[in-house]
Amino acid sequence: MRVVLLFIFLLFFSACGSQKRVVVAEVKEYPLWYLKAPMNDANTLYSVGDGQTKEDAIANALTMMVSTLSVSISSEFNSKSVIKEGSNSSNQATYVNEVQSKVKQIRITNYELLNSQSMGYKQFIVLVKSDKKQLFDGLNKEIEQKFSMIQKQERSYKNLDAIKQLSFYKSAKESLKDVPNNLMVMSVLDKSFDDEIYLQKLQAIDEKYTQTLENISFSIESNNQASNLKSPLAKAISAKKYKIKNSGGKDHFVIYVKSNIQKSHSYGFTLARSAIDITVKNSKGVVIGSNKLDIVGQSTQGYEVAKQNVAFKLDAIIKKESIEKVIGLKI
Repeated sequence: MRVVLLFIFLLFFSACGSQKRVVVAEVKEYPLWYLKAPMNDANTLYSVGDGQTKEDAIANALTMMVSTLSVSISSEFNSKSVIKEGSNSSNQATYVNEVQSKVKQIRITNYELLNSQSMGYKQFIVLVKSDKKQLFDGLNKEIEQKFSMIQKQERSYKNLDAIKQLSFYKSAKESLKDVPNNLMVMSVLDKSFDDEIYLQKLQAIDEKYTQTLENISFSIESNNQASNLKSPLAKAISAKKYKIKNSGGKDHFVIYVKSNIQKSHSYGFTLARSAIDITVKNSKGVVIGSNKLDIVGQSTQGYEVAKQNVAFKLDAIIKKESIEKVIGLKI
């Protein structure tokens, strides 16, 4: 009997020991600097944020700070649109949503961490501030550096062929895509700021890109066995907004497509095994792109239909992999 009681006693305590201990976290009160953060004033922006780490909390606080800028920009637009254009709530709402979406992409890098506090397990709160003038100067410096770099690079591309020039202007446009958003923020931070000079520079880049694109033309030449391959190539080139025409000049490029077809039969199909060689030359006759493809066309209706099947498959490859990959040239 004693042995049984001892066994039950040991089982009871081992069960109790296996239970997980419940840790009750101390509930902390939020500090006043978080509950009643300082209001933005003429010189300074303030924002609070929380997150699982201090870094997350700072990032969230800066996102909130940018959100207040987007609200300011949207409010300013609304007041101007009412005066100038009359009230059109649907158009205003669309603009406001676009502004808020774009402005939130702006990164604030010059800020000061005023307060931070751990509120317990995986929760931090912070208070940050940013000087409006420093924020304005930082955005202005970033824009100036972008335009300065583009201006220097443009000189090195001036004597290259039009395809490379177009690629440069396309990259320039991509690097400047956030500039209008920055200009909107800068206009809110400094009411005296005039963004006209930067808008003119943006327009100049757009115009150079458009003009370079309009000047470029392609023609497509082939041997007899590749004549049916010209159509899918021409269609893809035209889809990129390039002209297809037989002309000359320094901005004209020629795509040469050559096919060597071996005819065979298999299981009731006529096969057209095509070894395709594509080269792209500039106006000086220099090869600037090339590629080789092996495509097997097939048909139960004879050789000519099998050849057309090669063209059909080439068109499918272009749609799947892009015309750039097919001709071996970024355009």
